[in-house]
Amino acid sequence: MRTMLKFEIPAEAGNAAIKEGRLGRVLSETIDKLKPEAAYFTAMPHGERGGYIVFDLKDPSDIPWVCEPLFQELNATVDLSPVMTPEDVEKGVAKAMGG
Repeated sequence: MRTMLKFEIPAEAGNAAIKEGRLGRVLSETIDKLKPEAAYFTAMPHGERGGYIVFDLKDPSDIPWVCEPLFQELNATVDLSPVMTPEDVEKGVAKAMGG
């Protein structure tokens, strides 16, 4: 299922991760294993680092495999949401309308 992962790293934890060389490693490993269709990194509200990664979540049992490095290494908060392309919305609306 196409899923958007939103993560936010508290400033203090992010600063420590940069100084210790963990931030780049964890993000690079996350990208390598998820093979996302898109990944964007930005400043989040309240001065936190973060980003959005859109990837295919093959099985719900993969959630710990995806999230734990962000939790444990970066003290990140993580949100996972199913997302759709415009084509998916069109198909879903047609189903909802009985077609």
